[in-house]
This record gives sequence, structure tokens and C-alpha cells, in this order.
Amino acid sequence: MDLHLTSAQPTAEERSAVDSELGAPDSAPEQQTASNGSGASSGQRARSARHRLLPVLHAIQRRIGWISPGALNYTAQRLEVPPAEVYGVASFYGMFSLSSRPPIVAHVCDDIACLTRGAEKLCSDLEKKLGLPGSPWSGGKATWLRSQCLGLCERAPAALITAAGRNAKEIALAPASPEKVHLLMEQAAGDRLPGSPDDHPPELSVPQSTTNQSQLRLLGRMGRTHPRSLDGYRKLGGYEGLDKALKLGPEGVISEIAASRLLGRGGAAFPAARKWEALYSQRHLLETQAGRRHYVICNADESEPGTFKDRVLMEGDPFAILEGMTIAAIATGARKGYIYLRGEYPLAAERMADAIEVAAKHGLLGNDIFGSGLNFRIEIRRGAGAYICGEETALFNSIEGYRGEPRNKPPFPTEAGLFRQPTAVNNVETLANVPLILREGGAAYAGIGTEHSTGTRLFCLSGHVARPGVYEVVMGVTLGDLIELAGGVAGNGQLQAILLGGAAGTFVSPQELDTPLTFEGTRAIGATLGSGVVMLFDTTVDLRRILLRIAGFFHHETCGQCVPCRVGVVRQQEALERLLEGRTFGSPREELVRIREMGQAMRDASICGLGQTASSAVESAFARWSLFS
Repeated sequence: MDLHLTSAQPTAEERSAVDSELGAPDSAPEQQTASNGSGASSGQRARSARHRLLPVLHAIQRRIGWISPGALNYTAQRLEVPPAEVYGVASFYGMFSLSSRPPIVAHVCDDIACLTRGAEKLCSDLEKKLGLPGSPWSGGKATWLRSQCLGLCERAPAALITAAGRNAKEIALAPASPEKVHLLMEQAAGDRLPGSPDDHPPELSVPQSTTNQSQLRLLGRMGRTHPRSLDGYRKLGGYEGLDKALKLGPEGVISEIAASRLLGRGGAAFPAARKWEALYSQRHLLETQAGRRHYVICNADESEPGTFKDRVLMEGDPFAILEGMTIAAIATGARKGYIYLRGEYPLAAERMADAIEVAAKHGLLGNDIFGSGLNFRIEIRRGAGAYICGEETALFNSIEGYRGEPRNKPPFPTEAGLFRQPTAVNNVETLANVPLILREGGAAYAGIGTEHSTGTRLFCLSGHVARPGVYEVVMGVTLGDLIELAGGVAGNGQLQAILLGGAAGTFVSPQELDTPLTFEGTRAIGATLGSGVVMLFDTTVDLRRILLRIAGFFHHETCGQCVPCRVGVVRQQEALERLLEGRTFGSPREELVRIREMGQAMRDASICGLGQTASSAVESAFARWSLFS
């Protein structure tokens, strides 16, 4: 940290950015019982406003384009948080810049999905047109940078244009071309950037919406009503599930979710009813313990490379997520909910914020919902470019204003989660299923799919596939059937490999296309459904470089808290680089053994799932192909 940080003074514009988020300096800070993940007592945190740190940092970044020592110092003063800790949080997130840079930045994705669709050529052309990444352009007003996955994989290659200022704007550009990137940057430099964050209708990301829409359940409203229309949502069955949930009460709701056998759709596949029941069993303590609260969190920090289904749901059917969260509040006794939303999703953030405002205006959020006496509010908290914050306890720390580092378990979130209070965390897709289950009944829902994998599942198809997008299929459909539904293999038409589950997932071969897409079916071949990624690679792709890019992703995204992950991901990337360059320590076979041993150490000793799965894709590729002979 800059030793002069505490003496640095903010500019008037930086003060204005902070004050616009926190209010006038003499206003009383919001009271919130909180404690961090390292054991600070609730008494010490009783009047802390630290949980507003992430929104404040976003406000500075949007207004100025970077976060200066003076702005950090003023933030520390306003929130009464040590400057070193404010710096530690700000430096943790990839979307925040702590060094001066132009206010206009084009973030160009060069992750694995975009690589299959020309990202390297795009970056090469931008270098010729705009200079090297990070170099100033247009009189120092703009620059461009290479980026991790932006969650726009079905429209690859992708870019995100951000323009700081009092009228800050973010524009998702996909598919991106050098000409389009250049044009948007010129428009931004002239303060002529379009007002909408994205003009891409969400139904275009759902190819089924124009073919067999009648078979769609979670995606059935795509293109049939505008995402901002509450009337349209209700005409197509919206809020019928909440109405039924209010009549059933907490026990009835949990009973229906248990009967549906709904498993989490975020990757862990944990039974949704079990989380809710754990909070419900503690409801009597809400009235007897002062300051006790229950929370419901929608985990929308969809940062797994190749995953974009949650983004499409939020952009195209935002009221369904709000309805699912409100039903969860009935079951768990929660009065406050958070949507932790990936920072790179400007349109999803706009749509969810609009939906919250409209729902509250019509008595569907806030006090006395549906005249039932239920009080429930939802707040959006945007992430800032940290994949690790998809891990639920890291997410808690992020909301509370700490570095997004995972906590040790136990205690589990249902006992001590956000602000050390009982918390239920569910994925976007999981919550979108909830109104449907309440509307038709848990038993009916369980009748779809297989015994252990019920309902439908959303899959994100990208890479060398003819029609990239989000597909909804009944659990049990084979991998080959899904690819055929998406038009088959694109590129040169010759399939080399499929990545299931994303960077933390597994590579499978064309010989495994008859695998049923169920939790048990993929488990049988040593794979996982994960977050629903299905990424295709044709035979022109050098899989070794894809593995190196995946290893680089985990190196970039590790929080560094535990040694096995902090060291292991670095050594894994270094070993793959040596194999590619032919300068191995010993024979290639010995290097491969070393990678497997490092992977085993990470699985056995890492605190969270990032380290535990950081070598999964790499090792699965070694098991199926002789890539380094």
C-alpha cells in the first residue's frame, strides 16, 4: 500500500462520488450488526457501515475511472474503516483500478469461448488500430484491455465498454469487431455513447424460443412479454406461485420444494429444501434473540467461463427471480434479501433494479405483501470481478465489505452466514424454478426428468456449435441429443472435445455423447454438470493452449488465502507452460505426474471449491488424450 495513503486528499469530484452513495457527511451511518470472517465480535461491529464499502468503491470507479489514494482515504474516513483495509478490499477486485487510467476502457474478452470465435484476431487487430493493451488513445481519453470471461459466450467474441463520469455508461458489445469497438470508443470520447447498456433482446440468446417454445418452462416467457412488464409476467402465470405459497405457509412451501427434489443449479447440486428447512427450524429464535435476522441471497455472481444462463434469465425474466426469492422468504423467515450480481452484467443489473422498483410499487415487495403481513425487501449488491465471490462464504465477506475470501466451515451458512446470521443462498436458476414448483406442485415437478435429477435444466452452449445459446431440456437427455438440438458442430464440423461444467468442470470426448445429462449420469463418467457449460471444440483447436488458458484463469482468480491453492495454481500453470515450450523438468511424463500430484494436494487441502477443482479440467484432458507425448 502507498505509505502516503492516509495523508492523500480527495478531489471535490471524488468526495462527491462517495457522498452521492453515502449521503451527506453528517448523516448517521446505517446501523447493521455485522462481523467479519476472522472473528471480530458483533459488539465491535454494531454500528459499522462497512457493508457499504463495495457500493462506494463502485461509485468512485464509475465517476472517476479509477480509485485514487485520496478517494480511498476519504472512503476510510466516512466509513470509519482503517485505510489499509479499504485498500485491501479495493485491490482484491479486478474491476477496480488503483492506478490512473483513461476514463473510457474497452474490456475485450480473450477467454476460452471467445478464443474459439476469433478473440485473438480481434485483439491483434485492436493492437494495430489502438496500440498495445493499456496504452492511451484519443488524447488519453481511452484505452483497451484484455479481459477474463464476460459471460457473453453465446455471442463471442465479446467486449464491454465502460465510460466513467457523472453520466457513466456501460455497453456490452457482442459479437465484437475492431470497427465496432473503435466506433463505440470514439462515441464515448465524444460523450455520444448510446444510453442503453445493451440492445440485444434476451430471446435471441434462446434459440428454442423460435422453434419449440411450447416445451419451455423456465424460458417460456422469453420473447412473449417485455422483461419490464409486470402485467405481462402475471398474464403468463407470474405470482401464482407466491399466492399459493402464502396460503400454504412455511411448512407447506418447504414440503412442496422437498417433494420436487429440486437440487441446486449453481454447481453444488445441494437439495434446496434442506437449506430452507434449516432456517425454518430456527424461526422461534427470531422473536427471542435481539438483533437476530434471517437472510435470503440470490447468488448471481455467474463468473464460470462459458456460463451465461443466469444472465439471460435476469435480463429476460427478472420477476421470476424476485418471486422465487419472496417464496424463499416465506419458508425461511427472512425479511431481507440480497441479489449478489456479477459486476460485468450491466443490463441484468438494470433489469433487476427496474423489477424491484416495479414490484415494490405494486405491493409485491416491501411491507404487507399481497396483504398477507409478510414484509420482505431485496437489495442488489454488484460484485466487481472476483470469481471466488461465487463461493457463498466469500460472497458474505464481499457484501459485508471485506475481501472476498472464503470462510472455514463449520459453521455453515444456515447457522452463521451473512452478518453471522442464518442465511439461505440459492442460484438464479434454482430460484427461477421455485414459482413453477409452487404453481404446479412438487410431485408434478418431480415427475419430469429422472428419479435423482428432476425437472428441466438450462445448458449454456458455446464454442464450435452451430446455434450457441441457452437451451432448456428435460434432465436425462443425452449430450449428443443436446448438441443436435443446437444444430450440431460448427467450425470445421469435426468434434474434438466438449468441456462440461466450465473451467472447474471436465473435458469429455466424442465417444461419450450418449451420456445422460443428469447428476448421476455425468458422475458415472467422472464428469459433472457444474454450472451447465457445454463448450465444443473442433479439431482445429490446440487443446494444450486451452488447458493453459484455464490454468491461467485459476492463477488469476485465486484469492491467495490458503497455501495449497495459492501455490498450486501457479505451479500448475508453470508446468503446462514448460510442457508447451518443451523445457520440462525431467521427461514430459514426469511433468504430468507432478501436475497430478499438485492437483491432488489442492483437492485435499484447499479451503474452498476453487482450489479443489482447479485441476479438474486439466487432469480430465490428460486422462482422455495424449496431449504431451
